[in-house]
Formats: sequence, structure tokens, C-alpha cells
Amino acid sequence: MFILAATPIGNLSDSSSRLIEHLTKAKYIAAEDTRTLHKLAQGLGIKLEAKLFSLHEHNEGDRVEQLLELAESEDVLVVSDAGMPTISDPGFVLVRAAVAKGIEVIVVPGPSAVLSALAVSGLPTDRFSFEGFIPRKSGERNQFFLNLKEDKRTMIFFESAHRIHESLLQAAEVFGSERPASLSRELTKKFEETVRGTLSELVEWTKTEPKGELVLCIAGSNEERVVDHAELVELVEALKSSGKSLKDAVSLVAGLANVSKSELYDQTIASRAE
Repeated sequence: MFILAATPIGNLSDSSSRLIEHLTKAKYIAAEDTRTLHKLAQGLGIKLEAKLFSLHEHNEGDRVEQLLELAESEDVLVVSDAGMPTISDPGFVLVRAAVAKGIEVIVVPGPSAVLSALAVSGLPTDRFSFEGFIPRKSGERNQFFLNLKEDKRTMIFFESAHRIHESLLQAAEVFGSERPASLSRELTKKFEETVRGTLSELVEWTKTEPKGELVLCIAGSNEERVVDHAELVELVEALKSSGKSLKDAVSLVAGLANVSKSELYDQTIASRAE
């Protein structure tokens, strides 16, 4: 069995009694960085008796089979450096393989930078998406934001302090400078701070580079999307003229425009009868 355990994202006092119990009693632990795990144990005043395995983004693929074999007969505790394993941290490849093989996976819940930032953001929490780290390159970053422009959910991102200003500039260009947002830094730590406002206001705030780990929340779109059905039909016909079948052309356009395939098909047939 695999036991996924959340570790503190800053404040050691957030360590649950279950986490401490599992760390103390575990015979096998897969950790993102064994040095960080030792520091955590030292800070908690506990001694690790477990055999340790490193499990990080560079070796997870190679380590999986070894850990799967072990977990068939033993309990293996899985921890990342901070927060919940698999959430922008190692563990997903391992869990997917374990599920496919029928090996039980349970969780010891705890701190999460994603949910903590969302909770204090002041933005809607009924629907949200975690988008991970923002791309580093400008072109990729711009396309990344464009793909999310019409998303109505609150969006949560990780970003580094030295790139946050440029990322916010591009976010303001794509989403609009008045889109509500929040920026949290050093969550649960001594200098924890959350700044709330519009994207343009956050751009101003980050001109002086903030220090610490950052979580950005951006409100979803509140604009109703207007679909030009005649234009979509024209695109279907253009794709069909280029050699695609009507079915494939409709499927492609409907997917890109996020509309019903059957309705678009009917509209295309109806337009031919006009």
C-alpha cells in the first residue's frame, strides 16, 4: 500500500499527528528530497527509522517498478518537500501505476498552497482550476493565458518571484487589466501576505520584486461568450473543401469553438438548403 502524506508548506506546527505518527513508524519512505525530509524530522523532534528512497521528477519513471514491487507487501509512505504529493510534485506517475496494478493508495491530508491561497483570495471558490506553473517563455506564456481567457472558474497558478511581474503584465493584456486577482506569498510563514486587487494593481505592486514563494489566483471570466454560428459553418465548409470529411470538419471546429457537434452539423446541412 502507498500512503500519500501532506507535509507543511512553511509552518511546522501544521504537521498533523497522523503525519508524525506515520513518519515515526514507517519502514519505507519515498521522499522528493531525503535531505529535506531529514530537516523536517529534526524540526519535529522525531527520529526516522525508515529506509529512504528518493522520488523526484528526474527519477520517478525509473523508481516506479521498485516501489510498486515493495508496496505489494509493505506500506510505503510518500512525501514531497512541501504540501501534497502529486500536486505539482512527484507522485502522480507512481500513483497512476499503482492504481493500474490494483495496489491500494490512501491519503494523510494536510497543508496545500493551492487551497490556502484560494481560501484567502476573496475570489469565488465554488468552481476553480489549478493550472500549475506559468510557462517561462513569453510566447508560450501568452498562449497559455489565451487558452484560459474564457474560463469561468477561478484559476490558481504557481510563479517565481523574479518572473511574477512579467507574467502579470501578460495576464493583464490577455484577461484585461481590471480582472480581479490575488497574490499570496510565504503562506503559513512569518511574513505571509496576500495582496488583492485588479491585475493592473498587482502589476504595480510587483514592480518591486516580492520575496518568497508565490501563488497567483485570477478570477474567471464573467462575460457571456457570443458564438457566430454562420462563421463556424463557413469554417466547416472551408475544411471540407480542403479535403476533410464533413464529419471530421464538424468535429474539429466544434472542439475548437466548444459547441455541440450535432448542432453544428445540423446548422451546416441547413445552410446548404438555403
